[in-house]
This record gives sequence, C-alpha cells and structure tokens, in this order.
Amino acid sequence: MPCSRRFILKSTAACVVASAIPGFANKANAAPDLARLDALAQAELVRKREVSALELVDAAIHRIDQVNPKLNAMVTAMFDRARKAARKPLPNGPFAGVPSLAKDVNDYKGVRTTFGSRLFADNISTKTEPLLAAYDRAGIIFVGKSNTPEYGFLPTTEPLLLGPCRNPWNTEHSTGGSSGGAAAAVAAGMVPFAHANDIGGSIRIPASCCGVFGLKPSFGRIDLGYADVSGVMVADHMETRSVRDSAMALSITEATGRKAAFAPIGYVSGPGGKKLKIALTMDNALGAAPAADVKAAIERSAKLCADLGHEVIPAAHPLAGDHQIIEAYIALFATDAAALVKLARKRGFDPSSVLEPWTLGNAAVFEKLPKDAVQKALAYRLEIVRRLDAFFAKYDAWLTPVVDRAPPKLGELAPTIPYATLRERSLAYASYTALHNFAGTPAMSVPLFWNDAGLPIGSQFSAARGGEKTLLELAYQLEAAQPWAAKYPPVFAG
Repeated sequence: MPCSRRFILKSTAACVVASAIPGFANKANAAPDLARLDALAQAELVRKREVSALELVDAAIHRIDQVNPKLNAMVTAMFDRARKAARKPLPNGPFAGVPSLAKDVNDYKGVRTTFGSRLFADNISTKTEPLLAAYDRAGIIFVGKSNTPEYGFLPTTEPLLLGPCRNPWNTEHSTGGSSGGAAAAVAAGMVPFAHANDIGGSIRIPASCCGVFGLKPSFGRIDLGYADVSGVMVADHMETRSVRDSAMALSITEATGRKAAFAPIGYVSGPGGKKLKIALTMDNALGAAPAADVKAAIERSAKLCADLGHEVIPAAHPLAGDHQIIEAYIALFATDAAALVKLARKRGFDPSSVLEPWTLGNAAVFEKLPKDAVQKALAYRLEIVRRLDAFFAKYDAWLTPVVDRAPPKLGELAPTIPYATLRERSLAYASYTALHNFAGTPAMSVPLFWNDAGLPIGSQFSAARGGEKTLLELAYQLEAAQPWAAKYPPVFAG
C-alpha cells in the first residue's frame, strides 16, 4: 500500500471513527471522510468494528443524495435492500460491508434494469446475474444501479430514457461510456468502486474521462457464470480509485478450475521488480493522431515509465492501415441493435418510439450487410488475436492513448446526432480500445495526467492475453510515482 494511502487510512479513519461512534451521530461530516477511503480501507474499518456496514451504507446513501443530483450517475436506488443486507451477518470477504453500484445493463433480482433503453423502462429483473451474485457472496453491498447508454452501445453516457451522466470534473462534459455512471460515481466519492463491463472500451473510456483506474481483464479471466458466445468479447470488472481495489476484486472473481482460460494469479499486492519492454504507439490503426493534449499526456506517461527504469520503444501499430477492423466491429456490434429492433416489434412497439436513433441506424446497417458478414468478422477476429499475440511476443506491455481526445462536451456523441456523423466520431474516439476486445487482451486506463482545462486524460497500457499480473504490477509503480488518490473533482466538495 503506498505511503500516501497508509497516511490517509490512519488519519482519516481516526476522524471518521470519532464522529461515527456511537450511532454515526454526524453523518453529514463523516460521509466526505469515508468517501476518501478506497474499498479495502472501508472494509478494514468494518473488520476492526470501528465502523459498521450499515454506517458505510448510510454514509454512501448520504453522499449519493448530496452529489447525484449534479451528476445523474445512479439511476435506480437500492437503499432499503442495501440497509437490510448491511444488518445481516457479513461473509469473511475482503470487501465485506462495502457499498457499490451495479451497472444498469446487468440483472439484479427485484430491481429495475433498463439497459438504458425506453424499451425496458419498466423492466424488473427476475434473476440476479451470476457475477453480481458472486459480489453479493463476497459481502459487497449494492446501493443502486449506475447510468449507462442504451444497451452500452455508445462511448458516452447520454441515454434518452435516463438523461445524461455528467462528468464530475466539469459537468458540461461527458463521462465516457458505457460505464459512465460507474466511473462518475467513483470519482465523486459516491461509492469507492463500482461494477462495470467493457465491450469496446466501456471500462477504460469512462475511467479515462473521470480520472479513475479501469482495468479490462483478458477474455475468459473473469468467471461470469456463463459462457460468453458474443461476437465481441465482453469483459466485466470494476471502476476503482486504487490499484489494489482492482487487484483484489479481480482475485475474487477470476475463473478457476475447468472454467479458467488462464492460470489464476490471485491477489497482486504490489509492484514487480522486472524492468519491462514497453512499446509506445501514438497513432491509431488508421494512422490518425490524437489531440495535442492527449499526445502530451501519453508522452509524459512514456517518460514516467522510462524514469522508473523501463525500456520504452516507439513501435508501429500492429494493425496499421487495416480498415477491416472497423467493418468487422460494426458487423458484430450491429447484431444486437438488429435484435433489439426485432424485439420491439415482437412486443408491439414501433421501434422508433422506444429505441434511440443510434440503435436504429446500426440495425439498418446490419440489415444491408451480406449474409456472411458476421462469419467473416468472427474469422477476422481470430486474425486480430494472432497479430496481437505476435506483437506481445516482442513486448511486455503497450502504451497508447485511451481515446483520441479529452472528454468531449455533452451532446457531441449523443445518440440523436445524425447516424453517419456519430459513427465517424465514435469510431475515431474509441479507436484505441476496441481492438483489445477483439483480441481478448487485458488493458487498463491509468489516471496519470490532467490537461490544462482540468480534465483527466488516461493512459492505456495493455499486455498479452492473461497478462493482468504484468499490468497490475506496473500500475502499482505508476500509482506510487504519480499518485492520483488525493486528486478530487470539484463536485467532490458536495
């Protein structure tokens, strides 16, 4: 644990406990102090009986009531359920008693799950998805559902049903997507970590936009409780404030035994001693350069790595000049949009009345694709896996931007933008992240630098399939060398 975190735990926890016992008499003053602690620190207070799980939950609810009206990060409350869970005996888990949010594209029994879509506005889940159930068994207490774009389709969180989620660093700007509500809530101290998932950048893009840590695990690393047969490789994990929270969350959800695609790595507790060979690529696969402030941030990240003793080597993009990845991604991505249109019609709706223009546009594209488009895209995905495997045979890690520019203003990527324009903007914006979903490689957004406007710009580090240990050990080094734990957005003050 970095010295800065040890100091925060000792000093802040003392203030929290003084006000919290007995009966958490001064919640309004205690809540901001608890909000400065990561999930493991909060769990330690519960474990030592210095704060109860109910007091943590009540503090999170107070914080949500205070901050969420400014951000719209949480869209469905689970407060009564959370308080009831907090009163029960807790399991002996590393996060027992710690509040969190579940993403609103995942089912939780008895709770509204809208998928960010008007088609599911009144949908109440009849089951809890296996991963969320695993978090329950680990003692994590969900206090609500986080905002997400329709079906997680966009790299911004501005659903027509739920309204836009606002960036805590500047509420006129996007949080990214699709786990925008999760990242905003963590950055604003509503909860110390929040469930997220990633189908093309949906963990890393919001982490970059909101200045938190976001790791997308390798395809097959996390035990989702079911076999993922989607065309684009889905990964679930957490948006966190600290590296150690992400590492611990990974350790309690990674697949083991016959389900495991990789040998389990357990809890990665600190930096490694190996000097890494890190490839540095600034342009995306189509040769487009990022904005100047993004370029400057990545250059500073490269220098930081070099100062830490790693070898940073400029490298050509392994997919340079290959336009096929865009065609393949659209073919796979649009299948879900087409399925939603069919479902709307089956339920007796005019699709245009319950689905967003962006979804309808993707469905229309799918209908015009050749019949073998999906099969070709799946075959091409295997080619991407092969090429990334070959690339990582030469390097331990790869440094690139997360997105091509700082968080855009709300509306620039909204689902109501004309389809052709939005497609061009969103594909450029997410051009650095989606290939890691194709290849199944782990990648993380690390919040190392902010631009002159005070907006965070994450740095994406990726590794070979199964290489989470390498990334987490590097992340610990970066966290200690360029700490972000004490950086809070303006909205944090309440």
